[in-house]
Amino acid sequence: MIDFHSHLLPGIDDGARDMAEALDMARAHVADGTRCVVATPHIYPGVFDNTTETIAAVHATFVAALNAAGIPLTVQWAAEVRATGEVLDMLAQGLLPLLGQDGPWRHLLLELPDGQVPLGTDKLVAQLLRAHVKPVIAHPERNKGVMADINKIRPLVEQGCLLQVTAGSLLGEFGSVAKRTAQSLIDQGWVHAIASDAHRCTGRAPRIKPARAWLTQHYGDKVAKALTLEGPARICQPLASTAGLAA
Repeated sequence: MIDFHSHLLPGIDDGARDMAEALDMARAHVADGTRCVVATPHIYPGVFDNTTETIAAVHATFVAALNAAGIPLTVQWAAEVRATGEVLDMLAQGLLPLLGQDGPWRHLLLELPDGQVPLGTDKLVAQLLRAHVKPVIAHPERNKGVMADINKIRPLVEQGCLLQVTAGSLLGEFGSVAKRTAQSLIDQGWVHAIASDAHRCTGRAPRIKPARAWLTQHYGDKVAKALTLEGPARICQPLASTAGLAA
């Protein structure tokens, strides 16, 4: 399986705190049945001021440690980018870290604020789409506005955004409301992929394997494969240009 949302790069955001913890997370990803992880540290101006340069440098150091430890995991990099005005500046400068490409569409993991779908998000999305950058909205089921009314996310879906639900949400790890919201989004056919959003080996550990089992039980094998295998694989196909995604 491919997990395109994980905070396992060490010391760069609120994920793995050091190299030892990052390597432990890599082992946890392998144990969870993942063969490839896209490390997605936060880019959130004023909170996590990561850039393509800083992420690439930490990634290179981590991959060397991963190989030295003999852990059989491929780790690429992108970012979980907060939906702010700076996104368009990064786009103009060619500095948006991207997940991959499917046909003409390059994919960006875009994070909304926890409390709402802000006014103007549709305008940001429209400008990204004009540049053939398709947002993959991270964990919408944990957004309080969407929890209250899933139709809050409908305009972004109708524009063409993809949705990524957190594996732990399906397992009840973010509470019953997040779980129900995740199910409602799946029922609508709006979810394109499941990812771990792993931050630690405990509490926020990789949990795609049990989430896939849950999906198989409740929705059948076809949906489980679509959300844990086929969807992530399409989203993370190699970019025509290698900028923003390192192997």
